[in-house]
Amino acid sequence: MEAEVISLARQLIRKPSYTPDDAGCIPLIMHRMEGQGFQGTHHQLGLVDNVLIWHGESEGPALLFLGHTDVVPPGDLAAWAHDPFSAHVDAGVLYGRGVADMKGSVAAMVLAMEKFVGQYPNHPGKIALMLTSDEEGVAVDGVKRFMPMMAEQHHFNYCLVGEPSSSEVLGDTVRIGRRGSLHVNITIKGKQGHVAYPQNAANPVFLAAQAIDAMGRYEWDQGNADFPATSFQISNLHAGTGVPNIIPGVLQITANFRYSPESTQASLAKQLQQVLDQYQLRYELDWQLSGEPFHCKNDTYKQALKASINAVTGIEPEFNTAGGTSDGRFVAPHGIATMELGPINKTIHQVNECEKISHLLQLENIYLDLIKRLLLQ
Repeated sequence: MEAEVISLARQLIRKPSYTPDDAGCIPLIMHRMEGQGFQGTHHQLGLVDNVLIWHGESEGPALLFLGHTDVVPPGDLAAWAHDPFSAHVDAGVLYGRGVADMKGSVAAMVLAMEKFVGQYPNHPGKIALMLTSDEEGVAVDGVKRFMPMMAEQHHFNYCLVGEPSSSEVLGDTVRIGRRGSLHVNITIKGKQGHVAYPQNAANPVFLAAQAIDAMGRYEWDQGNADFPATSFQISNLHAGTGVPNIIPGVLQITANFRYSPESTQASLAKQLQQVLDQYQLRYELDWQLSGEPFHCKNDTYKQALKASINAVTGIEPEFNTAGGTSDGRFVAPHGIATMELGPINKTIHQVNECEKISHLLQLENIYLDLIKRLLLQ
C-alpha cells in the first residue's frame, strides 16, 4: 500500500502548476487540512495564489513551514523518460517536475502537521504552512507581499523552508542562511562616431575596459564564518548599433552581487561608484534589490533540527549558506529564525527530476520530529 505522503506528492505533481498558476494544488491542500481541524486563509495577489494554514494558538512556540506549489517548465518532453506530470514510480524513485523542488517537501510538511495534530490535538503553540505559487517567477506577489499581511495577525518563532538543500543523502545539508542578491545595470557613456574618425568619438568599450577588470578583481568584503565573500558577476554586455562602421555611444552592463551580511546595498553601491570614478567614467547606475541576506543564529532551533535529522537518518548535517535565493529572504526580516531543509537538489530544474521515495518518507519524519521538539519540549 502506498504511503500517504507519496500519494499526496503524486497528486500535486500531476498538476502542471507553471508559475504563477497553482493549477489547484492549494485548494487541494486547504480542503484536506481544513477537514482535519486546521484553519486557513487564502489570498490571491495579482495572479498569485497564497495561503496560510494553521493549528493552535499564538501562546507558546510557533513554527512556520514555508513552501511553493509552482514549478518551472519541463523543457523538451521527448527528453524525459516518463511524462513529467505522470508522477511515475520506478525502482523506488518518484519522477516528475517539482518532486524535488518542491512538491515532495510540501507533501511531507502536510503529513507531518496532520500527524502531529492527530497525536496532540490540544498541543501548545502553533504550527502553520504558508504556500505561494510565485517562488520560481518574479516573486513579487507571493511571500514578499503575503508575509507582511500574515505577520500582522500571526507570530512565529521559527520558519523551515522546504527548498531542496540536501546534496548526496537526505539531511546532509541544512541552509542556515542565504546570500543577498543585488542587481545593477551600469550605463557607461561615450560618444558615437564613425570608425574611420576615432578622434571625433569616444568608445565606451575601451573607456570601461580597465574598470571592468578592476570590478572583477575587487574584494567587496571578506565574508564571515558562515558566508563566503561577496561575489560580483557580469551577466550581459551590450554596445553598438549592429553595423560595422559606427563606434558605439554607450555600453550597457548587467551585473549581480551575491553578497554576505558583511555588506549592504549602500556599501556595495559606494564601492562600485569608487571603482568607476577611479577611471573618470561618465555613467549611470540602476539598482534592483532581489533580496537581502538572512542568517539563522538561533542555537536552540539549529540544535533541534540537527537532532531531528540525526534521529531519523543517523547522520550529522552540515550547516551552510550556499545556493541562490529562496522565499526565506522575505520571512527572516520579521525576526523569525529561518532555515531550509528539503530533498536532494541534483535533479532540480532538470529533465527527469526525481527523488527517492525513502527520502520523502524520512523527510516527513524529520519534520514531525522537529515539530515535537520545538512545541512540546
